[in-house]
Amino acid sequence: MPNSPQISRADQSSTPHHHGGVVRRLLPSESGALLAHLMRLDEDSRRDRFGMAASDAFVRQYAERSSQLDDLIYGFFVDGELRGAGELRGLGPAGARRWSAAEAAFSVERPWRRLGVGEELMSRIVRAARNRRADTLYMSCLSRNTAMQSLARRFSAELSFEAGEATTALAVEGPTAFSLIYEAMDDAAGFATAMLDLQRRALSRTARL
Repeated sequence: MPNSPQISRADQSSTPHHHGGVVRRLLPSESGALLAHLMRLDEDSRRDRFGMAASDAFVRQYAERSSQLDDLIYGFFVDGELRGAGELRGLGPAGARRWSAAEAAFSVERPWRRLGVGEELMSRIVRAARNRRADTLYMSCLSRNTAMQSLARRFSAELSFEAGEATTALAVEGPTAFSLIYEAMDDAAGFATAMLDLQRRALSRTARL
């Protein structure tokens, strides 16, 4: 039986885009990069990301809390700077090996939108939810956020609207050998890229001394 559209996208390595960046999983030590990215979002972008107005204090608290939870975050990096993020959080009993469901959220800084970044992040998030055996992936956004709704529809999500908010539900099938292998390969490549970025920054700081 052929895979559904969203699973076919998630099983495969991400299609190359002309955004000039790299998508990889964030390391636990990179919580500061997430904070810096969220702080750079303008007022409207923050409202789209959090579904409400978000002050600097709120953003700082959110980033700190995310670093303490078992969230899985994929980042879009340009020259070592985090410019977009896809966040995945499991729903169900704490410490459970299988998630009953999961929720996702996305943010991309304005200069890097409409370049395929959101779709690439979404593909990684759907695959990660699948490999953790979540049955459904939920996402919420403001009803005005048509870009996010269009992205969800490309992955065959069902949308419902209420009180100015759109909720998407994406049915997720179980993992396959291919989905597990692709995630492992991506994680290994992402770790190597992160190490090279750290080395490059260290050498740059040394050169300035």
